[in-house]
Amino acid sequence: MLKLELQKEKALRKRRARDFTTKVPNKKWLTDVTEFSIPGDNRKLYLSPIMDLYDNSIIEYKLSLKNNSYLVFSMFDKAIQKYPDAKPIFHSDRGFQYTGNIFKNKIEEAGMTQSMSRVSRCIDNGPMEGFFGILKTEMFHGKRFKTLEELREKIVEYTKFYNEKRFQKRLGCMAPLEY
Repeated sequence: MLKLELQKEKALRKRRARDFTTKVPNKKWLTDVTEFSIPGDNRKLYLSPIMDLYDNSIIEYKLSLKNNSYLVFSMFDKAIQKYPDAKPIFHSDRGFQYTGNIFKNKIEEAGMTQSMSRVSRCIDNGPMEGFFGILKTEMFHGKRFKTLEELREKIVEYTKFYNEKRFQKRLGCMAPLEY
């Protein structure tokens, strides 16, 4: 009987620990990196955004031709400058950019709590993967881009559209910044 109760309590704690909802802005942030490539250009373009799970808005992002720590660190630093009083739980996957001591120190200095996906649990990054899926479906797949610079411009335009005008059912059919 006691063993069963302990198992139930453990399962309940696990569910609570994976709660990616909040009723207050700047309490839970989520990040990841995705890549884009176009035919005829052997380079890749990487997008590193931060999503506020309050309204799924992209509060900051950076684009780069390199997927490295600088991409993530500079994006994070821009978010801290923009929201100096924010002390969210900061969730990411276990990418090399997020697991090193430099990033851990940045999180601590900002007064945030770091949260990472469990190994092989991509569902933990579901909201960000959802954003990447929407972005790529609505703006990228099936489209032709002459250059990565043109693609960069379209990603910037789409991110603005997503935040300001793209309705989301979860938000009562409002756009994130309208919500």
